[in-house]
Amino acid sequence: MEYTQLGRTGLKVSRLVLGTMNFGPQTDEPDSHAIMDAALDAGINFFDTANVYGWGENKGRTEEIIGSWFEKGGGRREKVVIATKVFGNMGPDGADWPNHDRLSAANIRRAVDGSLKRLRTDHIDLYQFHHIDRLTPIEEIWQAIDVLVQQGKILYAGSSNFPGYKIAQANEIAARRGSLGLVSEQCLYNLAERRAEMEVIPAAQEYGLGVIPWSPLHGGLLGGVIKKSNEGARRVAGRSAEALANTAVRDQIQAYETLLDKHGHAPGEVALAWLLTRPGITGPIVGPRTLEQLTSALRAAELELSAELLASLDEIFPGPGPSPEAFAW
Repeated sequence: MEYTQLGRTGLKVSRLVLGTMNFGPQTDEPDSHAIMDAALDAGINFFDTANVYGWGENKGRTEEIIGSWFEKGGGRREKVVIATKVFGNMGPDGADWPNHDRLSAANIRRAVDGSLKRLRTDHIDLYQFHHIDRLTPIEEIWQAIDVLVQQGKILYAGSSNFPGYKIAQANEIAARRGSLGLVSEQCLYNLAERRAEMEVIPAAQEYGLGVIPWSPLHGGLLGGVIKKSNEGARRVAGRSAEALANTAVRDQIQAYETLLDKHGHAPGEVALAWLLTRPGITGPIVGPRTLEQLTSALRAAELELSAELLASLDEIFPGPGPSPEAFAW
């Protein structure tokens, strides 16, 4: 497994990030533990989660599963860079309790203690803001984060789903406070969704943030969905079905699958491998429900894409172009 620096930190992290969103809702605890063991054995040391994962009445369940895995010992916690998130409402009984969500100092303090308890650890390596908070002053957010760093409860702070201007604003205010600021941004980015190239990724590069793309297969659209459906292996449903109802989108995905069939590559593996070629990318988040899906992701990390194939992918999924030139008419 290849490793890289996490933004402008001293942390070495794997080029694939193990996403745990499915642990609990779709993958039970024993299978989740088996996936984490296999990932660690393969060299993946960067695990991503969020306090709300588990969802609904079971929010927090995913962190608990990771915590029970850490508790098994064997150096599991020491070998893993654990990232979690704060923002969503964690009020009891599913109620929308005031001050149990967003990024107020009160909620950050409460949320980090909850995550530490569920994860059964004494610190979080990367504490991420799950969304921007338009109501809480950034100065208040950094004040709360600085206290947590001083207490040893977190090491670094990162953002998720931030626009480029918020990355700049947050880090400029942090610099004025003498704080490190954001070290990473987790954003929607894949072959079919390249708007992050306009502002988010340039802002991240300018401020030294590592970029951690989520949804690398764009909700399954880049995973060979048409071929699987035609072969009866998978029924197209949900957002994928809605997207493919658009003729232009379906033609684009069909062209993608035809191209990769010609080259003898699995669509999902190419989508991951493409992200690993992109400038400024730390590593995409893979969220396996099964060991088989993890194995496929590991193959993608070893896949080398030819210049010819990369050019063909750009023709099918053209990006917005370099910033700021792409803003010109």
